[in-house]
Amino acid sequence: MDGHQGLTALIESAWKELDGLDAGRRDLCLDVVGDVLETGRLTPDDAERAVERLVSIALSDEGHPVRESALNAVCAASMRYELPYGVVEPLAVGANAFEPLLLDYVLAILGATHDLAALPVVERFLQHPHPEVRRAAAEEVKELHWSRESARGEAAR
Repeated sequence: MDGHQGLTALIESAWKELDGLDAGRRDLCLDVVGDVLETGRLTPDDAERAVERLVSIALSDEGHPVRESALNAVCAASMRYELPYGVVEPLAVGANAFEPLLLDYVLAILGATHDLAALPVVERFLQHPHPEVRRAAAEEVKELHWSRESARGEAAR
């Protein structure tokens, strides 16, 4: 088994263990997935499939630690892979359901896509009642505007 196969097997094992476990064990399984994504050694397709599943868990799980672990793993992936906005778009659609601590993750993930489709969602949080969320939104708005300016510069060359 090569390194890539070992990593995908590790993720598959974590997915299998995830079902039916208590929140503490589910949290640990998601940490394993995040650790694998953080290596940057998966194919983009494998990473996107893992992120899609993590996004689903972040939106559907009722336990805060599990949702946080899922979002943390997506953040790890967004640092190593260019995730298309469409893969994380469900987070944008469901952003209002996240508590402020988890919104920091969501906003960072949306900003990391460098896709201007995320801009209206991120800008919406500039008016959030929590100052930490407003700060995170402002940072990601800058990131998205920087991405737009960089893209214009690239097109002009």
